Amino acid sequence: MKKENLVPLFKVEDVGGVVYMVTNNIINYLIIIMTLSNVLKWPDDIVYGYVIPGISVGLFLGGLYYAYMGYKLSKKENRADVTAIPSGVSTPAMFVMLYGVVVPLNYALEDPKLAWSASMAACLIGGFVEFCGGIVGPWIKNNVPRAALFGTVAGIGFVWMATQGLFDVYADPIVGLPILIVAMLGFFGGYLFPKKIPPLLVALVGGIVYALALGRTSINFEGVGLYTPNPVTAIQNLVNGFVVVIPYLTAIIPVEIYNVIETVDNVEAANVAGDDYSVRETSFVNGICTMISALFGGIIPNSIWLGHAGLKKSGTGIGYSIISAVILLLAGVFGLFTFLNNLVPRSVCAVTFLWCSIVMVAQAFKECKVKHYAAVGIAMIPPFADYIFSEVTGALGVMNVFTEIQASGLNEYTIEMTDKLVNGGVMWEGIPAVKSGAILVGVVLGTLTVYIIDNRLDRVALTLFVGAALSFFGLIHNAQMGIFPTSPFVIGYIVSGILALALHFSHKNKKLLEIEEDFEYV
Repeated sequence: MKKENLVPLFKVEDVGGVVYMVTNNIINYLIIIMTLSNVLKWPDDIVYGYVIPGISVGLFLGGLYYAYMGYKLSKKENRADVTAIPSGVSTPAMFVMLYGVVVPLNYALEDPKLAWSASMAACLIGGFVEFCGGIVGPWIKNNVPRAALFGTVAGIGFVWMATQGLFDVYADPIVGLPILIVAMLGFFGGYLFPKKIPPLLVALVGGIVYALALGRTSINFEGVGLYTPNPVTAIQNLVNGFVVVIPYLTAIIPVEIYNVIETVDNVEAANVAGDDYSVRETSFVNGICTMISALFGGIIPNSIWLGHAGLKKSGTGIGYSIISAVILLLAGVFGLFTFLNNLVPRSVCAVTFLWCSIVMVAQAFKECKVKHYAAVGIAMIPPFADYIFSEVTGALGVMNVFTEIQASGLNEYTIEMTDKLVNGGVMWEGIPAVKSGAILVGVVLGTLTVYIIDNRLDRVALTLFVGAALSFFGLIHNAQMGIFPTSPFVIGYIVSGILALALHFSHKNKKLLEIEEDFEYV
């Protein structure tokens, strides 16, 4: 009888995986806390009593199940070198959810409790979309070009994470720069301290001690206690949230479609690294855990992470996923993130943003064909519209100048204010249009670029018709979902699709177009 070669439940190499998952999730938790408490001024009983424990419940359940998936794979393939797929709060998805859904809801409703209720409803809807991703995920994986998927993810990471990370470092360079340099030794140089201690851990611990010594942070146990969210109260508020969240589906659904795409991307990366996980099963679990999280008060979806290849290379198994899940649950329930919020300097969060985002950009190019680099670059652009829109509207919002939904269906300023922005040299024309559904716009642009490069004008036409359909229902280029048959974007996509189709048949019949031999665009 053949002896089973199963992955150990726990092994020494799992320590690195625990450091990776716990430290990065803690950093994301701190960003959520700072955004909700410091920026939006949500009360502590909501932030620490419901949002943080609710997120922790979802991550706990997800971490346990992904370890189980790793065990199943080990048993199925009779090998011990299986690595559990990493999971947690995805930094790009978190940023998009916070600044694309939660922040606009908060400013529109002007009531933290109602904004929390609507955000829970958004999270529950998002979990359902993620669950449905298990049905369409394999199709997306097989039919949407990798350059379009990876490029859009890279664009979001670069514009939201890399910029914020670098700016936070230079906001306090005395603390930030030393932490950045030490962390980069491991991130990009492959250095290790004695006994294979990763530089990120040194930067984290050393950065905290250094910031404490300089008086930048403090040890404060206020707020530490037992926080057990009451799901009955959470569900009551969630029901109230459904009443007000419907108009924001045009922002919520693209965010969750992005999360589905990110899951497909990262499961594909795990498959390439040697662990053949199911996109369908992973998406189902993501969706279920996100919905459970929302029922306990959470507002941020579960996500599959980048980094599987690195964990596998270091010999990490499945135990790290279990240990990390338990640590995050305990930290959420006992309010330890309040303590950490006062203790950990922003620069520690910043260097992780910078690293994660740059790796995402590098991976987008590394994992795609060289000839498709143009598609990656073009797919990265739409998230910049989201960033510019948020920065401009945020700055003008301080002066009580707000956006409104125009007759065009876009969320923008009056004609007079738009003229002032444009005449003042602000890059604004076209920004509201690209901002609305930026994730899907990036996928559409990246996909049609790939097909142009591959000389498949028939598929270019099909992609443009898909763009027209998305515009027709308000999923892109509109502030709200609905039916927009006369939208200029619908007309533009249809006209362009017909043109591409005509050129396709013209080229096929060799009447108008021919392809230059050995053509390279660089």
